[in-house]
Amino acid sequence: METLKPKLFSTMKTYTKEQFIKDLISGIIVAIIALPLSIALALASGVNPEQGIYTAIVAGFLISFLGGSRVQIAGPTAAFATIVAGIVAKNGMEGLIAATIVAGIFLILMGILRLGSLIRFIPYTITTGFTAGIAVTIIIGQVKDFLGLTFTTSPIETMDKVKAIGMSITTINFMALVIGLLALVIQIVWPKIKGLNKIPGSLIAVVVTAALVKCLDLNVNTIGDLYDISSKIPTPALPKMSLKIFRDVVPDAFTIAILAAIESLLSCVVADGMVGDRHNSNMELIAQGVGNIGSAIFGGIPATGAIARTAANIKNGGRTPIAGMIHAICLLLILVLLMPYAALIPMPCIAAILFIVAYNMSSWRSCVSLVKLSPKSDILVFAVTFVLTVVFDLVIAIAAGLLLAVILFVKRMADVTEVSGWTYIDENEDVDRIGLKAVPKDTLVYEISGPMFFGAADQFMKVAFDNSKKVVILRMRSVPAMDISALNTLRKLNEQCKRADVKLIFSHVNEQPYKMMKKACFVEEIGEENFCKNIDDALLRAVEISKKK
Repeated sequence: METLKPKLFSTMKTYTKEQFIKDLISGIIVAIIALPLSIALALASGVNPEQGIYTAIVAGFLISFLGGSRVQIAGPTAAFATIVAGIVAKNGMEGLIAATIVAGIFLILMGILRLGSLIRFIPYTITTGFTAGIAVTIIIGQVKDFLGLTFTTSPIETMDKVKAIGMSITTINFMALVIGLLALVIQIVWPKIKGLNKIPGSLIAVVVTAALVKCLDLNVNTIGDLYDISSKIPTPALPKMSLKIFRDVVPDAFTIAILAAIESLLSCVVADGMVGDRHNSNMELIAQGVGNIGSAIFGGIPATGAIARTAANIKNGGRTPIAGMIHAICLLLILVLLMPYAALIPMPCIAAILFIVAYNMSSWRSCVSLVKLSPKSDILVFAVTFVLTVVFDLVIAIAAGLLLAVILFVKRMADVTEVSGWTYIDENEDVDRIGLKAVPKDTLVYEISGPMFFGAADQFMKVAFDNSKKVVILRMRSVPAMDISALNTLRKLNEQCKRADVKLIFSHVNEQPYKMMKKACFVEEIGEENFCKNIDDALLRAVEISKKK
């Protein structure tokens, strides 16, 4: 059983000075990326801009400190924006804080109950489609700042952003485009320069573009131009809680908890693939719970693992939870001490950094390989998940992808389940039929292959017999499992056999089906003596029954 131990403790055993430097640089870069994202997501969620930063600081630190992933970066995410805005509009900030705290409790319980392992039931096609979809949404979300466009509205949904881009394309700021392109070129070329590639290209891009915009007084939006942020340190405050408030916020809290669990664990799965590690899912859920409770107490909003920031952390050298903790500390320092300098960072540069992050996390080669090599059903699941992630949101995409995957899986399993009758020896033939067993004339043998479940239950009614037959043998050595629907079908078959005065015998029933039959008293109904270890014993039993009749 997976132990509930934070990754921080295990990584510290082999921690080095060199890794600390990498974590430090990565933490700073991620903090720079997280700053405008936290502000924008706070505004999209219907709360004050600094509350997004509070979330990234408090939840980001706690989740990195206690989390089950080496590289997870947590904070406010786009998946929560619509949900949080609805809660705030309905119940106010007090209602949101209460719902977030209750959601945190749910997440902790999910971790303690070891529910984190359920993530393995999400297919690769869904995680690939979801990741690629998020990459596209990141790119679409950054086009405005990269081109310096002026929107007349503040769209939240991705497709609304696409419409806004099309409507405002004539407002393009070519100077902003030049700064964005320069940041892109620096990030692409810098890593290829020997001796200098240890310093992240994204950090160089930030410094160079900020200096150019400031020194040349270019007409390019910076963080300071767009946002007015309070530099006050967040202070803890508990909301008023009562049984009525708790009852009222439970539905919202459950939604927050489920979404936080899915998104954070999917982020961990993606991160595992990028760093070749394996996260502790149950410890991650507990950390998510503690982080959300802490965020709410300090005036923040719901938080979860952020794939874009996690990918940025990995690409910039972060390999331990220290990077995530440094990211939170840097945001706190920026909030309190360095806000004037952070305000100088050009928005096109931030967009360019996120373009690179989106490109790296998209795993487009894996997507192309999946489309080329996979069955059509897998391609369909991938495409549906990808499109719904872009057009709608994460929750709808995962729900639809899982539903479609389950339906296709059931169909696939039903297609491989088969009930077939044996080929019998014809005594009048001169041909030697080697390998066939002698079966009494009044006995039929049917071989069942594949899982016996509701999707293939109709297959078992193909067993046919007439009044000349006294025994039907069902050989089940190739049946690994069965469900209640299949058992109910076998009961109906047994009733038919009784009406026709035919005895039903089972051969080589595996452990799971036998336990189920035993528990349902079906073994008692058929008779223990009619469950044989192998086909030879079953044929001998058939001979005994035939003689008695």
